[in-house]
Amino acid sequence: MAALLLKLMLSLFLLSMVPLQTVYGEYEHWCIADEQTPDDELQAALDWACGFGGADCSLIQVNQPCYFPNTVRDHASYAFNSYFQKFKHSSGTCNFRGAAITTEQDPSHGSCHYGFIP
Repeated sequence: MAALLLKLMLSLFLLSMVPLQTVYGEYEHWCIADEQTPDDELQAALDWACGFGGADCSLIQVNQPCYFPNTVRDHASYAFNSYFQKFKHSSGTCNFRGAAITTEQDPSHGSCHYGFIP
């Protein structure tokens, strides 16, 4: 009986060491362009994310899996998420001057995979 109690206590201790939630809650989060943001604002944020921001925008180039649909909104969503996933644990946010929002719904489509880093 004592051995069983010890195992139970050890199991509970180990479970208490595992975080129950990620930084943004218990669900996965992706960062996408806000549908209400005008294209010119999305383009400016996209240019920053791919230029100075450090997002990996290689997959939204011509002949790459996330090029289509070829819209500012879709390309911005991919770039925003790339930046967000890369920097969310070191003060990076999903804001882009109000042009982006988080979602719990994976925005991946077809062969275009939006990354997620726990």
